Amino acid sequence: MPVADYVIRHAAEHPARPAVRGPRGELSYGELADALNGAARHLLGRGAGPGSLVAVGVADPVALLIAVLAADLAGATPLVGDPSWDRTRWVRMGGAVDALVDAPLPYVKGPVVDRAPAPGDRAWACFSSGSTGRPRAVVRTRASWTASFPHLSDLAGIGPGDVVLVPGPLFSSLYAFAAVHALAAGATAVVPGRWPAGALAGHLAQATVVHLVPHLLPAVLQRPGALRTAVVGGAALGPQARAAAEQAGVRVVSYYGATELSFVAVDADGAGLRPFPGVEIEVRTSPGAVLGEVWARSPWLAEGYLGRAAGPLHRDEDGWMTVGDVAHPYRGGEVLRLRGRGDGAIQTGGATVVPEDVEEVLRKVPGVGDIVVIGSPHPSLGSVVTAILEADGAPPPRALLEAVARSGLDVAQRPRLWYAVPSLPRTQAGKPARALVAAWLAGGGPDIQRLA
Repeated sequence: MPVADYVIRHAAEHPARPAVRGPRGELSYGELADALNGAARHLLGRGAGPGSLVAVGVADPVALLIAVLAADLAGATPLVGDPSWDRTRWVRMGGAVDALVDAPLPYVKGPVVDRAPAPGDRAWACFSSGSTGRPRAVVRTRASWTASFPHLSDLAGIGPGDVVLVPGPLFSSLYAFAAVHALAAGATAVVPGRWPAGALAGHLAQATVVHLVPHLLPAVLQRPGALRTAVVGGAALGPQARAAAEQAGVRVVSYYGATELSFVAVDADGAGLRPFPGVEIEVRTSPGAVLGEVWARSPWLAEGYLGRAAGPLHRDEDGWMTVGDVAHPYRGGEVLRLRGRGDGAIQTGGATVVPEDVEEVLRKVPGVGDIVVIGSPHPSLGSVVTAILEADGAPPPRALLEAVARSGLDVAQRPRLWYAVPSLPRTQAGKPARALVAAWLAGGGPDIQRLA
C-alpha cells in the first residue's frame, strides 16, 4: 500500500490528529491528506504518473514530504535528493528525470486521486554515497519499502500515540524512512530538517521516540525529556552508549543495514545484532581469512541503481546481495559481529587492519568526541594507520592516546600518525565521511592539528 494511502486512512479515522510538524508549523492528518491529493493532481496535470521519475529537492521538510507522498499517490517514483542541486546535477545524478520539484507544490482542486497500486511498483528512490564516491540513486519496489514498516513498529513499539523526532535532512535515506514510517504508523512526525541544536530540549520535551545516527545519541540523552525509545541506525553503537541510555531511562533499538539492503540486523535489547524479520544472513569467508563479506537475502532488498550506475552492490544468482561490509564468521542463531566496510581496510606491512576495530578502542579516551582511522601512504609498509580525532576544545595528549592504543590494540593496529580537528565532515546520514577526511589530510585541510 502506498504511504499516501496510510495517511488518507488515518485522516478518515482521526482527521484532527497531528501528522507532521516542521519549521513552519503543523498539519493534521486531515490537512495532510488534502494537501497530498491537491499536489498529486498537480503532478498528474504535468504528466507525472506510473513509470515516471519525479525528482524532489525541496528545502522545507514538510513540503518535501508532501511532494514525495503526492508523487507516490500519483503512481510516480519519487527520487529524493539535496535541495541545493540544480537541474543539470539532478540529471547527472538521477538519469532520466521526468519532473523536478524544487519548490512546494501548488494545490489543485478536483476529485480524490484514486488508482490501483501494485507491490512491485517502483515506489521509492534515494541517493546513497556511503562515505566515498559520487552519489548513486537506489530504487526499490513498494513492497520492499513499506512491508517492513510493521516489523519496525513492533520492534520499537511505535504507534499512533507517539511523537517521533526525525532530527536530520530528509534527503538522507535513514531520516526519510523514519519520517514516512512515522506517518504510516499514525504517529506525529517532527521534522526540523536538520539537527535542532538550540531547540533540541523543546523537541525532546514532547517526543516519545527519536530516530537518529549514533553520534547524535549522547546529546539526546543529556536531556531526554519525554523520550521513551531511541531508534539508532547508520553505524556501530557501543556498549557505553547503551549504558548511558539505560541510565537515562531510554530504550535503544539499534540496527545495521544499508540504503541498498534496507534492514539487515537489529539489536532490540542490547544482546547483539540478529537478523531483522524476514532476513537471511551469510558471512562468506575466503580460506584462511579471519573476516568475511556480509551477504543478505530478504524481501527488503532494493532493485539496484538507477541507470545501471556502478556501485558496491553485488547480487548473486540466488538472490543474495552485499555492499562489501565485513564481519566475523556467522552461523544462524548467533550474534552478527560487524567490522565495517571491506574496502576501508588498511594494508600495513602485510597486516590487514579494520578501521572500525581501532576506532572502537580509541573512542573510549576522554575528550574524544568521534574518530576516523584511515591509511596514510608509506614507502615500505604500503600504509600506516592514521587516527584523526574530533575534539571540541583541547585534544587529549598523544601520550594518553598511545597508552590506550597499547593496552587495547595489536601492534599493527596502533596508529603511527595522530591528528585532531574541531569537527569531522560527515555524510548525509551523519556518519564520518572517511574519504573526505583522507582528502583533508592529504591537502592540509581546515583546522587539522598534528599531535606531536
